[in-house]
Amino acid sequence: MTDRDRQPEDTTTPTGEPVVSKPYIMPDDPEPGSVELLQKEAAEARDRMLRTLAEMENLRKRTTKEVADARLYGITGFARDVLEIADNLQRALDAVPAEARATADPGLISLIEGVELTERSLLNALEKHGVKKLDPLGQKFDPNFHQAMYEVPDASVPSGTVVQIMQAGYTIGDRVLRPALVGVAKGGAKAAPAANNNEQSSAPN
Repeated sequence: MTDRDRQPEDTTTPTGEPVVSKPYIMPDDPEPGSVELLQKEAAEARDRMLRTLAEMENLRKRTTKEVADARLYGITGFARDVLEIADNLQRALDAVPAEARATADPGLISLIEGVELTERSLLNALEKHGVKKLDPLGQKFDPNFHQAMYEVPDASVPSGTVVQIMQAGYTIGDRVLRPALVGVAKGGAKAAPAANNNEQSSAPN
């Protein structure tokens, strides 16, 4: 029998339909509709959900902080203008010598007390909105909150101590609204760092 006489193989089913071979599935890929595939899809959906929830929480925290900052720092410009009023009230009080207060007539005493009351009310109103007055007298000079205008020879305090205040400073929240203008002592003993003091106290005799 020759190749010409050989009959082609029958590729039809008994019903007459052609035989379709199933696609090859890699061993690592679960079959469609299998438990493994459903578990994989559920894990991916859970991961996407957790990521979305985390992003929403971060957005909520960031928005809350921005709203709080806007509420606190939104009055910065207005607060700076009000500080000029506080400065003028303080200058008015400083203009009256202590001797004049001791011998002042009742009318002048009432005027001084009225100015002091107005200043306290103004400072309380500022503090209510997050603006606080700095009182660095006797403290170590801090360039983050103070601006040194001059040095004062004073050996009775450590060098770098604030001994005079030319103009009060103020903070708003955790920011400096206006640094305090101060005079700083020089010539005194330098304050030893705390770490050195601890090392000396722990050193054997």
